[in-house]
Amino acid sequence: MIGIGLAAVLTIALAQGSWQWFATYIGATLLAVILAFYRRPAWTPGVRSAYMRALVAYSLVVGLCVAIALAPVLQRWAWLFPMPGARSGCHELGRYEAVRSRAALADLAGRDGAALAYAQQAHSGKAVADCLATTTTEWLPLYAGGAAVLVGAGAWSRDRARARKGLRPMSSSPGPAVAGTRQDGMK
Repeated sequence: MIGIGLAAVLTIALAQGSWQWFATYIGATLLAVILAFYRRPAWTPGVRSAYMRALVAYSLVVGLCVAIALAPVLQRWAWLFPMPGARSGCHELGRYEAVRSRAALADLAGRDGAALAYAQQAHSGKAVADCLATTTTEWLPLYAGGAAVLVGAGAWSRDRARARKGLRPMSSSPGPAVAGTRQDGMK
């Protein structure tokens, strides 16, 4: 529960401004904590079963952790974030900010051209980064949902196959063996 709350708070905090590489570390750390310490109950059929509720919660939290870990990569690399038209306006906004900063600092143009160029580049870079961060944050739920569906489907099929074979799921806590059967499900 603490990990879930921490993931939610960090997501809200990190979603402000540009996604930094520390978000990847936080997402990977939370993912490691969830995978190491969370144990789903044994597979039981039924949509309203405790197993299904636990699986949905597990999948959503893992999807959130994956999205936090991928956010800086999605922001910086266009090939991983192929949403058509989502990134194109950011570079135009950067050019606009460069022109705007030149107009705001026009008195520097004659005195210190290097300082003006630096200010233009800084304002342009910040505008592009903020625009890309906003675009990434808007699309991040899609990536988180996709990861959650993949994780949920994979865990469900693995747990179901193990239950059909009569093996105790590795994700559940060990319990007493049934009289007359071995722990691996053989008689």
